[in-house]
Amino acid sequence: MPVPADPTVLHPMPGQPRVVLLKPLVKSPLIEVGEYSYYDDPEDATAFETRNVLYHYGPEKLIIGRFCALGTGVRFIMNGANHRMDGPSTFPFPTMGGSWADHFDLLTGLPGRGDTVVGHDVWFGHGATVMPGVRIGHGAIIGTGAVVTGDVPDYGIVGGNPARLIRTRYDERDIARLLAVAWWDWPVEHITEQVRTIMSGSIADLEAAAPDAPHL
Repeated sequence: MPVPADPTVLHPMPGQPRVVLLKPLVKSPLIEVGEYSYYDDPEDATAFETRNVLYHYGPEKLIIGRFCALGTGVRFIMNGANHRMDGPSTFPFPTMGGSWADHFDLLTGLPGRGDTVVGHDVWFGHGATVMPGVRIGHGAIIGTGAVVTGDVPDYGIVGGNPARLIRTRYDERDIARLLAVAWWDWPVEHITEQVRTIMSGSIADLEAAAPDAPHL
């Protein structure tokens, strides 16, 4: 019987401290990460919460699905980075202290786009940046150095600054089939048995391998 990988191990690759599973790493209640999503960084991958999730003062959350791959330097800019833009100056005077702090009401209630949500099985290239409130669909690929300012569709490939949709990995019909089979929700024991199908099989193979598929 194949043995599943352990989703609670911080460093899943022996001898490679640069790779961390994010679910057992993160402590912030404002960050939710699914099992097996990982971050790779040769300097200090364990500093992900402070070095890669920036201006995260809440209440907006960062939500990352299962089986996501985050390359070195991927950063999420959260809504706390916002400044007022409806007056002559964007400078946040109240944060500097002194009597300026009496005007802290000028910084409350700034507009936001809500939670930043990443689907399942998303691959982020080196140095990609995700702006506040973005929603990234399942199976998407975010190109190296991309600055994602808008939502990314399921199985979309985006790149550039600002990131543009280059193409989708499948046509609409096949994307619907992939979303219906939702392999990332399968029991981990079944995923373990079907790793080769998930990585290199056809959509039809994946459908046939689903736990609830009819078997003759």
